[in-house]
Amino acid sequence: MLTVRAPATSANLGSGFDVFGVALGTPADVVRVERAPETTISVTGAGSEYIPEDPEKNTVGAVAKALDAPARIRIDKGVRPSSGLGSSAASAAAAAVALNALYDRGRTREELVPIAAEGEALVSGEAHADNVAPSLLGGFTVVTDDGVTQVDASVPVVVCLPDISVSTRDARGVVPESATMDELVDTVGNAATLAVGMSRNDPDLVGTGMADTVVTPERTKLIDGYDRVREAALEAGATGVTVSGAGPGILAVCHRGDQRAIASAMVDAFDAAGVESRAYQTTVSEGATLYRDGS
Repeated sequence: MLTVRAPATSANLGSGFDVFGVALGTPADVVRVERAPETTISVTGAGSEYIPEDPEKNTVGAVAKALDAPARIRIDKGVRPSSGLGSSAASAAAAAVALNALYDRGRTREELVPIAAEGEALVSGEAHADNVAPSLLGGFTVVTDDGVTQVDASVPVVVCLPDISVSTRDARGVVPESATMDELVDTVGNAATLAVGMSRNDPDLVGTGMADTVVTPERTKLIDGYDRVREAALEAGATGVTVSGAGPGILAVCHRGDQRAIASAMVDAFDAAGVESRAYQTTVSEGATLYRDGS
């Protein structure tokens, strides 16, 4: 048996729609695999009742098929589905690493990215890699048609997850089909600022660079209490706040030492809006970890 822990992720980061992503220290999925004549899947943990165990309908089954690696696969979900934290990507990334090692396929982490992304397509309808890339590689990732660029980063963040759901399909449906030249210039400048901030582990630059006037405003309309929570986080010391992935999770970047106050402020703000939530105090962190002893 092989075991892999793959982290939750936050994609887009405001200005980097479908391009930027980061791995989070917590939460995470844990996937265990054993060789078998055919693939079977069992799922436990957060939101497991909503996840199909049929290999033809599960992201992990698609990964096993792509690697020609049938296995008995057990998924322990730490990342809730429809959270904006790359739930399906974490499972797909963990399975890709585990099955690649189990069958000695010899693929690099970079080569596993498009394989895991195909699993993602079962959920989102398209093979986007902005979540699977950081879950596999860790740190801050930039995904383009030419491949993935990765930077090790360790920026403090708080992720607040309300007890509501926003599907990836719905969130993509509200994305504007065009942008003005001024909006384009602002977005490029912000994205460049964010990338520099990640390379320097600078929360101020990262927070400033997350600003976005094109996609994020439309997605915030799907999240009850977003404006209240954003303002509360900023008042508590956050350097920047945005929607995590498709939402409803909300990502706040901050300095070390401010996480507890920000987490409390965000939860309280959701509570004031009549929405229950929980907050993760974490950092941009490493990618999937393989445990060969099965521990």
